[in-house]
Amino acid sequence: MAELEIRNLHVRAGEKEILRGLDLTVGSGQIHALMGPNGSGKSTLANVIMGHPNLEVTEGQILLDGQEITGADPDERSRLGLFLAFQYPISVPGVTVTKYLRTVLNAHRESRGEEPIPLKEFRQTVEAAMKLTDVPRDFSSRYLNEGFSGGEKKRMEILQLALQKPNLAILDETDSGLDIDALRVVANGVNAVAGPDMGVLIITHYQRILHLVQPSHVHVMYQGRIVKQGGTELVEQLERVGYGWIREEFDEAAPEAA
Repeated sequence: MAELEIRNLHVRAGEKEILRGLDLTVGSGQIHALMGPNGSGKSTLANVIMGHPNLEVTEGQILLDGQEITGADPDERSRLGLFLAFQYPISVPGVTVTKYLRTVLNAHRESRGEEPIPLKEFRQTVEAAMKLTDVPRDFSSRYLNEGFSGGEKKRMEILQLALQKPNLAILDETDSGLDIDALRVVANGVNAVAGPDMGVLIITHYQRILHLVQPSHVHVMYQGRIVKQGGTELVEQLERVGYGWIREEFDEAAPEAA
């Protein structure tokens, strides 16, 4: 059973402090939604969990299964079972989807002391994952994300999720920029892949994906901290009234705390 634990996390980008004492725990089989207005630090949290080199942890810890990974390199975190679906996946001209996926799978197998995946097994594995996530087979021969629409890029992220089967998956605004049909495909893919052995953290400031992927826990970020926690009733409240009440409540309380 995997568990991601974040304790009192403080993070800076250059001279700017972005995360200010954040605590969060995500366990296997749980789907957590992290919401909040723009600029609250949601994507910074996703990137620092994966070890982005431009972010400095000034205080606090990140642990995976009790092992501290605060200073680990991104590739080490990936091999330990962390996965990040990017908000803006990049294109890699000249590298086919097939070559990329096989390279990733073999890197993870090597870290477990396994031999490279045989070609026949690789093809069967990819075809099964494509069927599960509704990705057309002709994607295999295309260059990674080159000329892909926004929805196709996001579907590629979910395909990688299905193939890697991480312990903990972070989806950083995977729903942004998608029309309702593309959103439904992505959400169905997440639902198909998620299970008792995987924890999921969905970062979003929209509610619509949370009608399709039901979270077990909901957190609201504001000014670098988690200021509200609850269940799906919190999503419904935000859908009705927005984030204004969060700002008012937190800003009023801040002077008293000081």
